[in-house]
Amino acid sequence: MIRRIAIALTALAAALVAPVPAAQAAPAPGDGPVVRTEAGPVRGETTAEGRQFLGIPYAEPPVGALRWRDPRPVHPWHGVRSARSFGNKCVQNASWDPGYDRPSYTEDCLDLNVYVPDGSARRAVLVWFHGGGLTAGAGQDVVPDTFARRTGTVVVTVNYRLGAMGFLAAAGLDKEARDGVSGNFGMLDQQAALRWVRANIGRFGGDPARVTVAGESAGGRSVCTQLASPTAKGLFRAGVIESGAYGDCAARTHPDAVAQGADFAKKLGCTTLACLRGKSAREILEAQGDFDWGPVTGGAFLPVQPEQALAKGAASRVPVINGANEDEGRLFAFSRFDLNGTPLTAEQYPQVMRDDFGDEVLSRYPLSDYPTPTVGYATALGDALFACTALRLDGLLKARGPVYSYEFADRTSPPFASLRNLHTDFDFGATHVNEVQYLFKHFGLESPFDARQRALSRQMIQYWGSFVRDGVPRTAGQPAMPTGPGVVLSLRTASKGGVSLSTTVHREHNCDLWDRLAAG
Repeated sequence: MIRRIAIALTALAAALVAPVPAAQAAPAPGDGPVVRTEAGPVRGETTAEGRQFLGIPYAEPPVGALRWRDPRPVHPWHGVRSARSFGNKCVQNASWDPGYDRPSYTEDCLDLNVYVPDGSARRAVLVWFHGGGLTAGAGQDVVPDTFARRTGTVVVTVNYRLGAMGFLAAAGLDKEARDGVSGNFGMLDQQAALRWVRANIGRFGGDPARVTVAGESAGGRSVCTQLASPTAKGLFRAGVIESGAYGDCAARTHPDAVAQGADFAKKLGCTTLACLRGKSAREILEAQGDFDWGPVTGGAFLPVQPEQALAKGAASRVPVINGANEDEGRLFAFSRFDLNGTPLTAEQYPQVMRDDFGDEVLSRYPLSDYPTPTVGYATALGDALFACTALRLDGLLKARGPVYSYEFADRTSPPFASLRNLHTDFDFGATHVNEVQYLFKHFGLESPFDARQRALSRQMIQYWGSFVRDGVPRTAGQPAMPTGPGVVLSLRTASKGGVSLSTTVHREHNCDLWDRLAAG
C-alpha cells in the first residue's frame, strides 16, 4: 500500500519541479575566467559571488546509437568553449511551475555547472543531485553561488537522464550491458559526473579528495543509492540525504524492471531495440507515464537493495547527514486535493484514509487533531513516506559510519518559489522541498525571508558547509548535529524555539506504527 502511494508521489514530484534560469550578465566576447578541462578550455564569468562555469559537458550526448547506453567520455573540443549559460534540461514533461510551460525533448543534456568562490585556496567540493522524482528537474534548479562563497567550497550541480531515458530496462538492453543488467543509465550518469569532478575539479580550485555528494528528494534517494553502489566507492568522502529515504531507498528488482520495460515497449508498438531507438523523444516521453522509473538491482552497479547493502556493511563507509522535514506530506496532499479546487472534506476523510492507509492509521490520525482534513491526510502521508523512513535509515547508516540527523521544522517558512506563484493561502508549513531555499537560491530566486528566517538560513549553511569542509556539521553557538540514536537536530527559527536537540521525533511521527507496518 505504501509502495503504491510512493510510486504515485513520484509522478506528483515530477510536476512540482520547474527550473527557472538565473539571470545572467552578457559579458563581452573574450571576457571571463578560462579553465582548461581534460576535454578542452571553458570560459565562465565573474559574478558578485565569485566565478561560475555553466553547461560544461561531462559525457558524450546520449543520442542516436548512444541512447540507453552507459555514458561515454566527452570528446575533446577545439578552441575555448563558452560556459556562460545552462545546458539543456533532460527529456521531461512540462509542469504548472512558472517558466516551465513546455516539455523538453532534448537528449543532449549531460552537463554540469561549477560555482567557485574568490581566492586560490584548495577547497572542499559539494556535488548536488537535483530532485524531481527521477523524471524531472535539472542542475540549474538551485543556484549555490552564495552557499559557495559563505562556506568557502566549490559547488557542482549535475544533469542526469530521467524517466524512460534514464531507467529503461529491457532484455535487449541487458544483452548490451557489460553486467547483463540494464536500467541504471541515470545513476551511471551521476557517477560519470563524479569521475569528471575527480579528474577536473582541481583545475577550478577544488580538492578531488574532499568531495561530498548531496541531494534532496530524488536527489537524496540518488545519494542513498550511490552509497550502496560498489562502483561509486572512492568517488566521494561524505553524503547528504535530504528527504530521500522514501520507500526505504528501495530499487526495482531486475525481473520487475524488465517486465515493466516490456510493457513500455508494447505501449510504443515496439518489439526490437531498433524500434525503441527509432522513436522520437516526444514519443518516449508521452509513453512513460504510469511506470515506476528508478534504479535496478542485480548488476555491478547495485548488486543488492540499498537497505541490504547498508545493513550488511557493504555500503561506502563515509559520514552522512540524513533528515526530513516536519510537514513533508502537505505538498503532495495539496497537489492531490486543494490544487484542483477539491479540498478533502470531513465526510470523505475516513474513507480516503482507510483506502490509502487502513483502519489502524485512521484511528491514530483522527480528524479532530488537525485544522483541516487535507492537513490530517498530509500528516499521515509525510510520517509514513519521509519522517519514519528517514529515522529507519539512520539506524542502517549507523552500522557503517557516522550519521548526523536533522529535522527541518520551520513552519514559519515561506512556500518555495513554485508554490508562491500559486497565490494560495494553504498552510504548507515545513513541507517537502522547503528547506532547499534555506541553503541555495531555489530556482535562482531569493526567498522572502524575514530576519529570523535569514538567521536560520545562515545557521543551516554553516552546518552544511562545515560538513562539506570537515565531515562534521556544526556552527558556532548552536548544538552540534547529533549522532546518537533517536536524537535529531530540530531546525526552527528563534521565534519558534530556535535550533535544538529533539528526542521525541519518533513518537511525534507515530513511527512505532509505521515501522511495524513497513516490517509486516
